[in-house]
Amino acid sequence: MSVSVQENQTKLDSFKAYVRKMKQYEEAIALIYWDMRTGAPKKGIETRSEVVGELSTEVFRMSTSDEMGAYLDYFIQPEQLDQLDSISRKMVLECKKEYDRSKKIPAEKYQAYVVLTSQAESMWEEAKHKSDWAMFQPYLEKIVATTKEFIELWGYEGNKYNTLLDMYEPGMTVDKLDQVFGALRDKVVPLLQRIQASPNQPDRAFLNQQFEISKQKQFSLSILKQMQYDFEAGRLDETVHPFATALNPGDVRITTRYLPNDITSALFGTIHEGGHALYEQNISKDLVGTNLCTGTSMGIHESQSRFWENVIGRSKAFWNRYYGELQSIFAGQIDDVDVDTFYRAINHIHPSLIRIEADELTYNFHIMIRYELEKGLINGTIEVADLPQAWNAKYEEYLGVVPSNDGEGVLQDVHWSGGAFGYFPSYSLGNMYAAQFNNTLRKELPNFDELVEAGNLVPIKEWLSDKIYQYGKLLTPNEIVKQVTGEELNPDYLVQYLEEKYKAVYGI
Repeated sequence: MSVSVQENQTKLDSFKAYVRKMKQYEEAIALIYWDMRTGAPKKGIETRSEVVGELSTEVFRMSTSDEMGAYLDYFIQPEQLDQLDSISRKMVLECKKEYDRSKKIPAEKYQAYVVLTSQAESMWEEAKHKSDWAMFQPYLEKIVATTKEFIELWGYEGNKYNTLLDMYEPGMTVDKLDQVFGALRDKVVPLLQRIQASPNQPDRAFLNQQFEISKQKQFSLSILKQMQYDFEAGRLDETVHPFATALNPGDVRITTRYLPNDITSALFGTIHEGGHALYEQNISKDLVGTNLCTGTSMGIHESQSRFWENVIGRSKAFWNRYYGELQSIFAGQIDDVDVDTFYRAINHIHPSLIRIEADELTYNFHIMIRYELEKGLINGTIEVADLPQAWNAKYEEYLGVVPSNDGEGVLQDVHWSGGAFGYFPSYSLGNMYAAQFNNTLRKELPNFDELVEAGNLVPIKEWLSDKIYQYGKLLTPNEIVKQVTGEELNPDYLVQYLEEKYKAVYGI
């Protein structure tokens, strides 16, 4: 081995060790966040937020340090970059992108922002519980103002919102999103109108009863095991707003919310978060400790949560297999309800107020509303103080419903309290990706429904692991979609899926 090759390898090993240290800090931060959201004492939140701020700032400093800059200056040169293996090359490119963006933000300003959002998340939880917008408004005004300030420092092309979109869905722009949302809206609205006009509305009366929470937990845990969620590499807890936290592939935690008068909320929320977790648990071990050991984008991530929740969890084949188990757990409550009635009930299409409880079809309108509000906030056409009124107006326009209070309106989601602007579109993108993946998967596993009905979800999970999960962030969202399906994102697959399913459910 020549000296130059040895030097290159030593420098690469040093760079990887530096990145691994950053990832270890991030794992500690994620664990603290998980604790804050699942039961940390309320009186400790303020101090704990400062701890998060300090640790996050240390990671921020490392990502923008002279040492990182020296590594990147060395490896970003074509003669060096071309010699790197695919993982090392992608690590460098991802660090370079983060470095160029983060270097523009003063460390003290970043730390203040992290502390602000940590405190805001706790204040949001209380404000939501009390339905008190005034409690949360000052925090959100500061978050929006800081976000807009950061965008000016980062720079942007075209719409200012593009910079935020790219953080969650690399390569996505307002122009592209407006196009796919417009195409989806144009085709889904007529379908919704036909569904609402159908005389074959599902019977849902049997769902209006109390379902013991301990039994809901029992069934949720059972389904997670069937999905191949690895409980030796994760756990299920309760929280106000369901979420998944990936510390590393060996520790991916999920939460859910149990409602005593709703058997479906926790069940589908658990399956949804379980889909996120399967992605993270099955990333290649070769990526552990690198900045690639995570999902490639939030849209692809959401494609997996929505795939498991809807394509599988709300399918007839799934309930042909598991409905008997549900009846047994809730003995005496749904004994006289057959599986067809149950299946139609859980696939009821009805415009509603709460995003996380929305049906498959109208869910996308919830996302479009948030997307339009966020664009307005970032581009200065909507003020934070006017959000409740703007929110209510759009809900009436898009879904024909109006919140009775801000808890079920503008305060219902946690995302803005954490500064996650640009995140919401990934949910609808996830629906589109999921439908497109489903189209390909069924061609390659033509016995898909038979596998689900037999309770054999292993081949499906293995297909997803092979095609999507293992790559982590090694491939871009567009590379994943093209590699798996042979084409770029196409909203027509979601329209086709919705039409086929709901024409059958409603007999139209």
